[in-house]
Amino acid sequence: MKKALFFLRHYNDIDHITPVIVKWVESGNSCDIVLLKKTKLTDDFRIQFLNTLNGVRIARLFEILPLHEFLRWQLQTILLNQRLRRSFFGTWMNALSSIYDINKRLRIWNTVSKRLLKRSFSDQTSGVIVFDWITRNSPISLEWVETIAAMAHTKGLGAVSLPHGDSPHASQLIRHGEWQLAPDDMYCAGRIFDKLVVPNTLCATRFQPFMNETSLAILGSPRYCDEWLLRLKTIIPSSPLKDSDNRLKIVFFLRKNDFTIFWEEVGEVIHMIASFPGTELIIKPHTRGGWRQSLTRDRSLLNHQNVHVAEDNTHSTHLMNWGDVMIDLATSVVFEAVKAGKPVLAADYLHAGKSTIATYMPETELRCRDDVYNKIDTFLKKGCNSFYVEAHRQRFIKEIIDGPDTDTLSRYVALLEEVIAARSESRPRQENQ
Repeated sequence: MKKALFFLRHYNDIDHITPVIVKWVESGNSCDIVLLKKTKLTDDFRIQFLNTLNGVRIARLFEILPLHEFLRWQLQTILLNQRLRRSFFGTWMNALSSIYDINKRLRIWNTVSKRLLKRSFSDQTSGVIVFDWITRNSPISLEWVETIAAMAHTKGLGAVSLPHGDSPHASQLIRHGEWQLAPDDMYCAGRIFDKLVVPNTLCATRFQPFMNETSLAILGSPRYCDEWLLRLKTIIPSSPLKDSDNRLKIVFFLRKNDFTIFWEEVGEVIHMIASFPGTELIIKPHTRGGWRQSLTRDRSLLNHQNVHVAEDNTHSTHLMNWGDVMIDLATSVVFEAVKAGKPVLAADYLHAGKSTIATYMPETELRCRDDVYNKIDTFLKKGCNSFYVEAHRQRFIKEIIDGPDTDTLSRYVALLEEVIAARSESRPRQENQ
């Protein structure tokens, strides 16, 4: 039996890594899961499901560490948070981090890392630690991830980075302040892992400039593979959404405000859709940072009787099952709708990028407001069948979601086991040096 230590920090990586954890333990292995962020993550239905499985032990970080260690770890994490350092508090935080320098920070990074590794691997001769994709902009300190990965290696343990999403954009310059077409060194943190896993070649292009070819693995999507979609139906809570009679049910998935989005036109589109008799629209803010979007606080939008904002307990799968049509600002969540054959309208003219969905399936692309009107009008008059060019949809599923074949989760388990085996073989040589 092999062991893995998974670190989870937010909704997205729980969503994408849970399928791997389930397959890992059902293959006869065991794991510890450490929740690094919000305490309410323990209420997540996927975490609750994992808690029922044999071979899984789940704890929040503050439950493992002595209080003084946790508080120092948390303080250092906040001081190095790039978003906060660019905010109003940046001057104070930069001053504090210069006083609380790297040598002082390393003491707590080392202490916490040693405690976590000893807790999970005290009786193990081999194993692997697993994070999601980590970049310099991640809320979790890259310094600490580097520290625990290096310490794991000295103990003969592997370190792997798994996907917390996909690549909904086929273009690069998509965020505020991105003006130059060049490799983005925010992805260079992948070098600290034995293996960094991506679902497809499009995602791989982010990391390839900074990593050896042998360190990058393209394995397909664990979140949208057939095996997990079938399992998800059996564990997801009952939907809070009610059917809307014969109305055309539309879900509008938003992105974080980090990306260049033309919010004024987004509002215009929502007003226009609401003006169609027989439509029902739910707006789904992004699961991280949705509160920063002014759109969801625009009362003029919510004055429409047929426009609603999704509640926190409404999962994306609930919305996918409820909706007839999805409108998308380039998110990977709608890949699930593509798998189900439900129409996705790629609203590329509402943001600065080119979406992956529109690139593979041009029939999905919205280029102007007229396109939105015509699509909604057609759905109302003729229904939602025969929307995709099926050859386009199948190519998208093959190249973006499935990979070599549909046995995706087995490939993830095999990779983790291979990393453990490779590190185990090198351990005696390390200890004798």
